[in-house]
Parts: sequence; C-alpha cells; structure tokens
Amino acid sequence: MLLQAALAAAEHGDPRRADELIDLAAGIATRVGAGDDPYHCGFGPVAVELARVVAAIEAGDADEAVHRHEQVVRRESWRLLPAEYRAAYLVDAARAYLQVGDLFGAGRVLVDADGIAPAEVRCRPVARTVIAELARGRPAVAGVARLAMLVGLTTR
Repeated sequence: MLLQAALAAAEHGDPRRADELIDLAAGIATRVGAGDDPYHCGFGPVAVELARVVAAIEAGDADEAVHRHEQVVRRESWRLLPAEYRAAYLVDAARAYLQVGDLFGAGRVLVDADGIAPAEVRCRPVARTVIAELARGRPAVAGVARLAMLVGLTTR
C-alpha cells in the first residue's frame, strides 16, 4: 500500500512525499526477511526499486529512471516477479526511454514486455500511446511496427 501511495503522490506532482513513502516501504522490505520476495506476494526490495523508477518517471527525471531501470532488471529477483507485473513495469520503463529520446531502448523494452505478457501491452492505454509514439519515430524500431499493427494503430 505504501508503494501505491508513493506512486499516487508522484503522479500528482509530489515527488518529496513519493520518496518518503518509498523509503518507508524500503525499510519494511528490508525487515520482511531474506530474499527479494520471501512470501511471493510481489513485495520486497526489487518491488521498491521498481517503484523508485516509476516515481522518477512521473517526476520527469528520466535519466535517473533509466539508470535505475538498467540496474534493477539485472537482479535475479526481477525474473521472479509475476509476468504481468514485469510487463506493466516495462511499459513504464519504455516511457522513460522515450523521455530521454532513446527510441531503440523504448522499443526494446516494449517488445520485451509484449513477449512476457502481451495483454499488458496490447490492452493498456498508456502502452498504446507509447507504441504510437515509437511507430512515428524514424528509424522504425524493430518489433514496434508489428505491435502497432496488432493493436490497430496501423494497417501494415
């Protein structure tokens, strides 16, 4: 609940409160026990780090978001999160790459998200927005044209 509150604060332009709430969640995650998700509930240090990335995106600090993203997805515990959670997060990470002007990076993580949980990419409005932005970019990012066609943004 702390992470959801933190993300709501970030979305509503209160990055200081978002950081405070994420720090509280980090303290709890550390005390929960060994491992990144000992109770298999989608909460632990890795979930806290994902929230830090999304909060940075919402605060407009895309460079920080991309840096943190590249660190967190290297963790073994990243792969242990539920597929839908990872895919939804990757859609947000694609937004960070767009914000820094890295169309290739945005396309790569979006295509990765589609491979993990297609419905998270093909049905979420924010994902459709990212796909549309990438489809307009030049040069075209591999796999994005296919996604644009699959979600009905292009005919070929």
